[in-house]
Amino acid sequence: MSANLVLVVVVGVLFAAGVYLLLERSLTRVLVGVILIGNGVNTLFMVASGPAGRAPIVGQGDVDDMSDPLPQALVLTAIVITLGVTAFLLAMAYRAWQLNGHDDVQDDVEDAAIRRRAERDEVSSSYDDSAGGTMDEEGSDDAAESSEAAAAGVGPEGERR
Repeated sequence: MSANLVLVVVVGVLFAAGVYLLLERSLTRVLVGVILIGNGVNTLFMVASGPAGRAPIVGQGDVDDMSDPLPQALVLTAIVITLGVTAFLLAMAYRAWQLNGHDDVQDDVEDAAIRRRAERDEVSSSYDDSAGGTMDEEGSDDAAESSEAAAAGVGPEGERR
C-alpha cells in the first residue's frame, strides 16, 4: 500500500517552511516555524500509519481490519508537546516585546568577542576571506573589544576569569 502523494508533499512543504522560519531572528517567526513543524510531524505520523481501519478493540472485528492505535497516541503526544513549546515561545516573545519593543533575538556579547577574535585569526575556520577578512559590518576596535571582553569575564589571553 502506497502513501498518498499529496500528503507526502504537504509534509515536505510543512517541514521546509518550518525550518526556514526557525532560522529567522524574530521569535514570532520562530513560533510559526515550530507550529508548522509540529503539524508536519502530525501529518507524517498519520501518513505513516496507513489506511484507516476499524476501531482497535479486540473481539469486535478481524485483526487485519483494525487500525494501529500507536500512531494516534504519538500524534496526541506531539500535539501536547507542540502546545507546551508554543506557550513557552509566546511568553518569551511577549516578554521580549515588553522589554525591547521588538522580538528579535540579539547577538550575545561573548559571541561578538569570539567573532572578532576569529577575524584576526586567518587560519580559523570562521575567517571569511570573501568579505575582506571581516565578518562584521562594523570595524573591530581594540578598545571596544577589550571592554566587551572584560564585561564577558574573558582575560587578555582568552581564558575565563
